Amino acid sequence: MAEDLSIIKGDKTAEYKSIIPQIDALVSGEPDLVANLANTVAALKEQFGWFWVGFYLVKGDELVLGPFQGPVACTRIKKGRGVCGTSWAEARTLVVPDVEAFPGHIACSSLSRSEIVVPIIRNGQVIGVLDVDSEHLDHFDETDRVFLEEIVASLNFEV
Repeated sequence: MAEDLSIIKGDKTAEYKSIIPQIDALVSGEPDLVANLANTVAALKEQFGWFWVGFYLVKGDELVLGPFQGPVACTRIKKGRGVCGTSWAEARTLVVPDVEAFPGHIACSSLSRSEIVVPIIRNGQVIGVLDVDSEHLDHFDETDRVFLEEIVASLNFEV
């Protein structure tokens, strides 16, 4: 099935309010996790033009790279390492205005300057994270946190 997104530009809140129902429509009724994660990151990348957006999924004692959009990325991240591993360990969203100032930051790309990582929590356990990087300092804020947490919460990971 061919899908087209309606991309709007303007206020960040309006952009999220436009893309969220479109993501919901893309994943609704589709049982395949990889397909849904792939379409979610593609829609977010297309709407916001972020440097990198993708999922890491918990496999054993590591986060393993899942569907993403952007340059090649770190494949495996240990719990507690970098922004993604710390978000996993602390089970909370991290907004990092300057990745160089984050203790233990993992530089998958030297072009990444700021980052937001949202844990995917199901049944009280972190099962993955949504990771978004920008090439601009201080790019992410409370608006991003609220809407990205909403997107992550709405995805079906019970496959």
